[in-house]
Amino acid sequence: MRIDIVTLFPELCDSFLHASILGRAADKGLFEAHCHQIRDYTKNKQKQTDDYPYGGGCGMVLYAQPIADCIRAVQAQCAEQGRPRPHVAFLTAAGAPYNEQTARRLATYDSLILVCGHYEGIDERVIEAFGDEEISIGDYVLTGGELASLVVADSVLRLQPGVLAEEKGYQEESYWDGLIEYPQYTRPEVWEGRAVPPVLLTGDHDKIDAWRGKQSRARTRARRPDLYDRWCRTHPLTPPSWKRSERAALVRTEDQLKAAARIYSESWQQSHEGICTPDFVAKHTPQAMRQRLDADRAAGWAFYLHSTAGKPDGIVGVCHKTGEIGRLYVAPAAQEKGIGAKLLEFARKKMPEHAHPFVTVLANNRAAIALYLRMGYREGSDFTNVLQKNGKTFSGNIPEVKMFHTAPENCKTGD
Repeated sequence: MRIDIVTLFPELCDSFLHASILGRAADKGLFEAHCHQIRDYTKNKQKQTDDYPYGGGCGMVLYAQPIADCIRAVQAQCAEQGRPRPHVAFLTAAGAPYNEQTARRLATYDSLILVCGHYEGIDERVIEAFGDEEISIGDYVLTGGELASLVVADSVLRLQPGVLAEEKGYQEESYWDGLIEYPQYTRPEVWEGRAVPPVLLTGDHDKIDAWRGKQSRARTRARRPDLYDRWCRTHPLTPPSWKRSERAALVRTEDQLKAAARIYSESWQQSHEGICTPDFVAKHTPQAMRQRLDADRAAGWAFYLHSTAGKPDGIVGVCHKTGEIGRLYVAPAAQEKGIGAKLLEFARKKMPEHAHPFVTVLANNRAAIALYLRMGYREGSDFTNVLQKNGKTFSGNIPEVKMFHTAPENCKTGD
């Protein structure tokens, strides 16, 4: 790949591209990099590159002519090398947000020209004439486009074959698969009283991979919910097969109700610990949840108790009247085993009379929303409308709640 940076500060960009990992890769001939001084293409004696903006305003605007002539010169050089026309990207505050997907796309070009903006910007006419796209590396303002161009160059060039020692070096990093990378550790095993997670010392790569995947998902869910929602929508979850030791039985007996209330309480408190106040969480005791279960059953709900080897470890409820699936909870000790996904699919199959069964969930219960999204549920109307439709009301403030429903791909959101 050939990459060219059009800039007022070529020495700054050149020093970066020939240092560290990129420098070693350049020395090996794994890519070709050139930095061009815009002033070299001016046609005035003063080597002036900018002027006052038409229409008034503070600051200066870069001339179109020297940038255009520089791009033409690079295009000619690429043609002499037998390369296709370079892809031209202008680094501007008005550009499209930059991300790993854009880096991967740019990495496929044989040659790439990055044009650095400066002052109040670049004459729009040269962008219109030569630009294939405009890129912004973030919602903030820099004194010039050099740092932005180096961010783009670094993220693109590191994807070139041979630049990194192993392809795995970038395929497991943040954003490659849409998630933030898991935490990393090195020697010593204990540093200032902080120990390396024991699983990383086991040598069991299956367990290590599972731990890293869980950490990556949890980090992304907590720090970048936007990325996590997108990842969930593009990574469907297929529930694992039921084991011979697993059962799901309709809750009928007193013992079953007690077990369901206990699971309901333990899992509810755990999942809402970071969402609701401690006093409110503490009120959801097994006794309180038993009262809820009794009230729901009286209103027409049916509950199923999941057990593994005879030990109750999950519950789910269905309401045939409204088509709602709810009260899906897995005992803390039995989580991360796919029981929640199994029960959600089980409940959906229990209501064939409803084309689009739905679930309700607090908008900040990211773990639950992730499961629903990966199982094919999509955001529909809000919870308040559902309550009103069923003749229910709340007094006082209602917590923000989202509703998700299952629907074919051609079904409009909200149907």
